[in-house]
Amino acid sequence: MVRTNENSLGAIVKAARLKKGLTQDVLAEKVGIGLRHIMGIENEGSYPSYEVLYKLIRELHIPADLIFYSEMATSDSQVADITAMLYDCDERSLKIIRATVQASLNSQPKV
Repeated sequence: MVRTNENSLGAIVKAARLKKGLTQDVLAEKVGIGLRHIMGIENEGSYPSYEVLYKLIRELHIPADLIFYSEMATSDSQVADITAMLYDCDERSLKIIRATVQASLNSQPKV
């Protein structure tokens, strides 16, 4: 069995799956692959095809940078959490969030 670190593809997929409250079986069905394939990715260090990776990223709302630039990931996952939540927002909510972030940036002390 391959040990995975927190920035490995398997660990990223598993964390995103758990965060969305999905079982491996349900995720496999949504992505159109077998349960064994999901288990291999999460637990054994298997790498999916581009097509499967694309479906996983979309289904789990994983920021692609988290996968392709995992060495840049910080231990503080607040940005990743916020990014994932944004995908669930409607247009009105996104406008409110954008205005809030802009106001927050404008109120920061100038360095």
